[in-house]
Amino acid sequence: MKAGGMVLGLVIVAGIVWFVVKAQFTQGPAAGQPPKEVIDVVGVKNDLLNIGQAERMYLASHGSYASVDDLQKDGSLTFNGENRRGYNYTAELDDGQHFKITATPSDPAKAGWPTLSIDDTMQVTQQ
Repeated sequence: MKAGGMVLGLVIVAGIVWFVVKAQFTQGPAAGQPPKEVIDVVGVKNDLLNIGQAERMYLASHGSYASVDDLQKDGSLTFNGENRRGYNYTAELDDGQHFKITATPSDPAKAGWPTLSIDDTMQVTQQ
């Protein structure tokens, strides 16, 4: 009797584990987003981190933050901030001591995709 209860308990636990694992793998990491969107959004996040690092280097050498165009002209960025991966990158500067870089979808095929941003705290946020 005791052995039967243990087997039944193991079967129940195995069933619960199977349902949890199945749910995790069927949803995927982005809860049903198309793979291209997931890949492009990760690329945009990496771009934002690169721009944030370029802003920090520019601050160290010039004493203030700069626009995306100025970063490119200075050589701190190796890419153009317009229409990269279907996103445009714009900078909001607060007296040169704070920045916020926003990546907004510009490609009509990416309507409804998230808008991402990074600020001087180096935190990427998604809206």
